[in-house]
Amino acid sequence: MGGLKISDQMGFTIQPRVGRLRAQMAKERIDAIVCFQPENTFYLTGFSPLISSHPIIAVLAPRGDPTLLVYALRDDHARAGAWSPGMKLFSTQTRQAPTGPIWQAALTSILANLDMEGKTIGIEEEFIALERTRDPENKTPPPPGAKFVNATPLIGRCRLVKDPDEIANARIAAHIADVGMEAAIAALAGGDVTERDVTIASTHAMNQHWARHYPDVEVRRVGSSPFPSSPDGSNHQQQQHSGLATSVNSGPRKFYHACENHPTLRRPQPAETVSVTVWAVANGMPAKLERTVCVGPIPSVEKSAITAVLGIRDEIEPLLRAGTPFSYLYGMARKGYNARGYGANLPGRIGHTVGFVPQEQALIDGGSSLVLEPGMIIMLEPHLHISGLCATQYSDTVLITETGHEYLTHKSGHLEV
Repeated sequence: MGGLKISDQMGFTIQPRVGRLRAQMAKERIDAIVCFQPENTFYLTGFSPLISSHPIIAVLAPRGDPTLLVYALRDDHARAGAWSPGMKLFSTQTRQAPTGPIWQAALTSILANLDMEGKTIGIEEEFIALERTRDPENKTPPPPGAKFVNATPLIGRCRLVKDPDEIANARIAAHIADVGMEAAIAALAGGDVTERDVTIASTHAMNQHWARHYPDVEVRRVGSSPFPSSPDGSNHQQQQHSGLATSVNSGPRKFYHACENHPTLRRPQPAETVSVTVWAVANGMPAKLERTVCVGPIPSVEKSAITAVLGIRDEIEPLLRAGTPFSYLYGMARKGYNARGYGANLPGRIGHTVGFVPQEQALIDGGSSLVLEPGMIIMLEPHLHISGLCATQYSDTVLITETGHEYLTHKSGHLEV
C-alpha cells in the first residue's frame, strides 16, 4: 500500500499531517517520535505491507522527511509504495549497505544521526513494551542523556483530524459500502435467501463496483498486533487482503455482535428483523454502514425500538457540527432515550471516531473531553439492544465540515422488504 500512489491519484499532498504532528511535538517538548504501530507508520510514510515478519518503523524529527526503516527484502516494495523518500534498511542479507544488521542497531544509528543526545523521544508505550526498547543487550537503548516518553496519545490526537487524501478515500469507501447495502437489501427483498446468500450478494456487488470504478484503489485494512516476545522483536503481522465485508444476522442472531459472527444458512422469516453491517476500505480508510431490515410487518416492540432510535438520530443530527462536545452530544441522546422510556437501555456510547481502523479509541460518550472539529470522521450509531426483545443497527459514516456535517454513507432509515 503506497501513499505516493494515493497522492498522485487524488491530487492531494499528505504533508499536512506531518506539520500537525510536529506542532504537537513542539508543544509537548518532544524532539522525535519513533512509530512501530502499522497504522502510524503508514500514517507518516504511506507504506504498509500485506504481511510482515519484521517491524516497519517510522521516525519523525523536527525537520526533514519522515524516515522509514524496513527489512532489506522489502526495499523495492517500500520505495515503490512510500510517499516519504527517507528510507533505511536493516539486515545482513542485502547488496546495499544497511543501516544496521538488526532493526535495534539500525534505529540506534538513525537516532544518533538525528543528534538525539539529551533529547526527549516519543514512543508508542501502548503498543510496544517500554522495557523492550531499553534492553541494551538486544533492544534499543536511548541515546546518551535522552529519555523515552509515551507519544501514543499525541499521535492519536493528530489522527482525529483527517487530511484531504484521507477524506477522499473515506468517500470512496462509503460509496462502495452503499453499493453493498443496496445489494444486501435487494437480496432480502427477493425472499427465500439465507444469511450467507445475502452476504455473498453484498460482497460480490462491492467487489464488482470496486473493480469497475476504482481499479487503482487498494481495499485492505491497515492492521496491527502487539510485538510478540521473541528475542529479535519480530512482529508477525498479517492483514486482510480485502476490507470489503458484510455481516448478516437475522432473528435471534441479531442480538450477537456483528463483528463476531459469520453468516449462516439460516433464512430470515416473516415478521423478523435482520441486522446488516457493511464495511469497506479505500487505501486504508474505512467506512461502515449498518441498517435494520424488516422482513414485512414486525412486532410492535421492535417497531417502537426502531422508531425511537431513528427519532433520537433526528434530534441529535443538528448537533453534528464543529464545536459540539462529545459529552454534550451523548447527553442529548440520553435525554432522547429517557423521554421514550428506554433510559435503562442507554448504550455506553453513540458512536466513535473513524481512522485507519474502523473504531478508534475516541468514543462519543459521557466521559469524553473531545470536541467535534472540521475534518473529523465519526461513526454515528445510537443503538437499542434489549436481549430477547429488540435490537437495532443504524450507523453511518459522517464527516464534520466547516459548516456542519456530511453523511458519507447514504441509505434511508426504516427499511421493509
